[in-house]
Amino acid sequence: MWFFSSPAIVFGDGALGNLETVQGHCACIVTDANIVKLGFVDRVKSVLASSKMEICVIDNVESDPSLETVRAGAASMLKSNPDWIIALGGGSVMDAAKGMWILYEHPDFDPESINPIDVIGLRKKARLIAIPTTAGTGSETTWAIVLTSHAEGRKLGLGNREAVPDIAILDPEFIRDLPPRVTSETGLDALTHAIEGFTSTYANDFCDGLCLQAAKLVFDNLPRCCENGGDMEARTHMLNAAAIAGLGFGNSMAALAHGMGHALGGALHVPHGRAVALFLPYTIEYCALGQGTRYTAMARFLGLEAADEPEAAANLVEAIRKLERGIGQPLSLSEAGIDQATFDRELDHLISNAMNDTQTIMATRIPEEDDLRKLFTYAYSGKKVDF
Repeated sequence: MWFFSSPAIVFGDGALGNLETVQGHCACIVTDANIVKLGFVDRVKSVLASSKMEICVIDNVESDPSLETVRAGAASMLKSNPDWIIALGGGSVMDAAKGMWILYEHPDFDPESINPIDVIGLRKKARLIAIPTTAGTGSETTWAIVLTSHAEGRKLGLGNREAVPDIAILDPEFIRDLPPRVTSETGLDALTHAIEGFTSTYANDFCDGLCLQAAKLVFDNLPRCCENGGDMEARTHMLNAAAIAGLGFGNSMAALAHGMGHALGGALHVPHGRAVALFLPYTIEYCALGQGTRYTAMARFLGLEAADEPEAAANLVEAIRKLERGIGQPLSLSEAGIDQATFDRELDHLISNAMNDTQTIMATRIPEEDDLRKLFTYAYSGKKVDF
C-alpha cells in the first residue's frame, strides 16, 4: 500500500492573486532576509490587504535551516496565533516553515522525531501555503523536511504526509531575476529529483509520468534560463518542472545522490542542488553496474540512444554532464573547490552521514561503507565508476 499526496496548485501569470481568496484572522509569512530586501514580502502583503488579516513575518530563515531556527519560529507563532502560514522562499524557507508549523501545533514535539509513520494531527490551528522563489527544490509540493543539526554536523531527512502544503502558488514573476548560479543549481536539483524519483525502489505508476516530463522540461529549458534570464517562457516551464518533479519524487522517493548530497551539505555546506547533481552521474554509473535499473526507459524518453541498460546509463550520464558543464556547474568535488586535505579530513564523516541518510536505502543498489568510500573518492577526482 502506498499514497499520492498533492497540494492544490495555482500556476501561471498572476497566480499570486489567488491569495485574495484566503480568509482568516492572521497570516504568518515565513521567509528570509534576502526575500524581504527584494520586496517580495511587500508584494504578498499587498495582495493580502483585502483580506483584512493581521500579518506577522518571520524573516530569519538561513540556508540549510537549523533545528534552533525552527524552534524559535514556532515559539514566535505561538505568540501571534496564525491560522495561515505562508512559506515564501526557496527550499530552506519551505522546509523551515513546515517544521515550525508542526511545532506550533504541537509545542512539545521533538523536530528530530518527525517521520512518515506517526499521526501528527496538523490543521487544528493553521494551514500552509507555499510560494517558491526558486525553481528546483519542489518543496511546495512535497512532505519532505530537511533540517540541519549543527551539533551533529549533518542534515536530517525528515517528513510526514500531513506536512504537504495545502496550496502551492507558482508565480513566475518571483523567479524572473534569479541569478545564473542559483538558476543552475536549483534547476539541477529538480533534474535530480525527477531522475531519482523515476528510478528509486519506490517508483510507481502515479509518479512515473511526472518524473519523465519534469526531466524533459529541465533538459529543454534550464540552458535557456541560464543563457537568458529574461526568457519567461523557459522560466515558467522550469518553475512548473520543479513542482512536477516534487510531486514525482515526493510520492516515490529520492535515492543515493540525495543521500550523498545531504552528507556533503551537512559536513561542508555545499549548496543542496549543486551537491546532489554533482553526485547524480556517479550514482547512476554505480547503480547501473548492479543492473535492474530503469535508466533505459528514462534515456529513451529523453531521446537518447538506449539499446540496453549499459548504453542507456552511459548516455544519460553523458547528457547530465553535458548539461552541467554547459551551465557552469562542477563535475567533481575538486572542481567544486574542496581541497584534498579537507576532503581527506571529512571523508569518514561524509560516509557516516550518507550511511545514515534515509534516501540512501531507496537506491536500487545500496552501498556498504567501502563502496561509499570509493564513491566519494571517485567523485572527488572525477573518475568513472567501475565497481
